[in-house]
Amino acid sequence: METQEEYDYNRVAAAISFFKENYRSQPKLEDVADHVHLSPFHFQRMFQNWAGVTPKQFLQYLTAGYAKEMLKTTKMSLFDAAFEVGLSSTSRLHDLFIKIEGMTPGEYKNGGEELKINYSFADSPFGEILVASTSRGVCHMSFVDNNHQEALEGLKAVFPNAHYCQVVDMIQQNALFVFTQDWSKLDEIKLHLKGTDFQIKVWETLLKVPTGGFTTYGDLAANAGYEGASRAVGTAVGNNPVAFLIPCHRVIKSTGEIGQYHWGAVRKNAIIGWEASRQAITIAKTPQTKRD
Repeated sequence: METQEEYDYNRVAAAISFFKENYRSQPKLEDVADHVHLSPFHFQRMFQNWAGVTPKQFLQYLTAGYAKEMLKTTKMSLFDAAFEVGLSSTSRLHDLFIKIEGMTPGEYKNGGEELKINYSFADSPFGEILVASTSRGVCHMSFVDNNHQEALEGLKAVFPNAHYCQVVDMIQQNALFVFTQDWSKLDEIKLHLKGTDFQIKVWETLLKVPTGGFTTYGDLAANAGYEGASRAVGTAVGNNPVAFLIPCHRVIKSTGEIGQYHWGAVRKNAIIGWEASRQAITIAKTPQTKRD
């Protein structure tokens, strides 16, 4: 049965799809509300509860012009100029509290038969997710688009011989707080990932892209120390085993187009708009003296 969070996200996703498909005709609020089978009043209220801003404001964060401007802003913030361009310090929390530890070859040899993996399913603002952890950190996070069994089989394909237990642990809970809690209250989130040295370097570099910011494959390659290796970096991004926490959704085209995403273009738009609106709200609440 659909939870309230799933209900809201599914209608937000349908609304985003409608807006993107019909943007040339500039659909009115009433048109979108009718498309998702809600009254204009209830749609506006539901959308604002989900995003923190109105649908019209949200759509501004999905334009190519906005994205290109944020690409420039993000480049500056990566060189420690976040305050100069108006980004609050909270935009860099991924860089501060998410830490990656690579698995040793011995930990995943023979299909991970030495690994004990806990897993659970949880709601998020972008649909249901599967999160899994070892004793040393989160090893997997994915969106559940069809059913639990299919999502679990995706995890087990990576570690077919690991020992699995469906249980929620503190490592998972702390990671899930990123969707709902004040980030200043978070403990360090540890990720325990299977990956090559190259992949882990790319994923670590992605963590430096601030919330609400963007990068391109070319810039990501350069910042990771692999200038010119955009294609290989793109493959590493596509193999990201931890959705959202490693923010591959922040990689866009240099033209400002949002582009594709392993978990669907609509979900990528939803995450980008949601993060941008949260960042804008945070900046608005930050006293001017702290931004100067």
